[in-house]
Amino acid sequence: MKIRPRRSLLYMPGSNPRALDKARSLPADGLILDMEDSVSPEAKQLAREQIVAALAEGGYGHRELMVRINALTTDWGLEDIKSICAAPVAPDAVLIPKPSSAADVVEAISAFEAAGCPDSVDMWIMAETPLCILNIAEVASAHPRLKGMVLGTSDLSKDTRVRHTPDRLGFITALNLCVYAARANGLDVIDGVQLELDNDELLQLSCAQGRDLGFDGKSLIHPKQIAAANSAFAPDAQEIAGARDIIAAFEEAQAQGKGVVVVKGRLVENLHVEEAKRLLELADAIDSLG
Repeated sequence: MKIRPRRSLLYMPGSNPRALDKARSLPADGLILDMEDSVSPEAKQLAREQIVAALAEGGYGHRELMVRINALTTDWGLEDIKSICAAPVAPDAVLIPKPSSAADVVEAISAFEAAGCPDSVDMWIMAETPLCILNIAEVASAHPRLKGMVLGTSDLSKDTRVRHTPDRLGFITALNLCVYAARANGLDVIDGVQLELDNDELLQLSCAQGRDLGFDGKSLIHPKQIAAANSAFAPDAQEIAGARDIIAAFEEAQAQGKGVVVVKGRLVENLHVEEAKRLLELADAIDSLG
């Protein structure tokens, strides 16, 4: 399967038409057109209508378009699903909030299928409740249409009383578990948001930590955060050169009948070559975005 860069996924409130329009020119890899947390109860219907209209109008280029609905347990969730499924132009994906079990995921995806959701629309979930984290292995494997998850660290903080600290120590277990569950089931996984908009150093630290933990990208709440995420989750020139060296050295070793090789003092086996090839494929995919 071809890699799709998801370095930066930017939340855009569906009730804000200027934001939906501005998003067409932003350098984010993806946009989360939001019907949920960023939209007040009295604006839910407006957000729903404006997101459907924005999808129909198009003009978002390479950007992946993901729509976050309201939970099925709310007054708006089912109508959100119906509106997306009846839209003249479907999004690339939908983002289902607040699942706590595999049954919740199946129920939501079944509701989309019952409403006639096109097969081309991928299903994603928010990992943002304590029960979801505790059940993440079952949640991540709940349905074959599930393609990825986004961490909801703000909701996790509220429900667990874990504080937002620079090292995110209180979230590390949840972050690790979600990455492991995602990789075990072939899903992409996106890190939670950084709430402090005027702290560039903390944003860069959070992005670097997210990549070190294995995330594919970061969810964002403001356009000025895009550059840091795009930089952190893209291989740099040194990594690209190193990947090419690994592949070339291993191919030469294989030609000599060897199964391993040492590159710059580091033992290289086939598993390292596979990761090097994935990194180069990601770099090519990013370059193709222009």
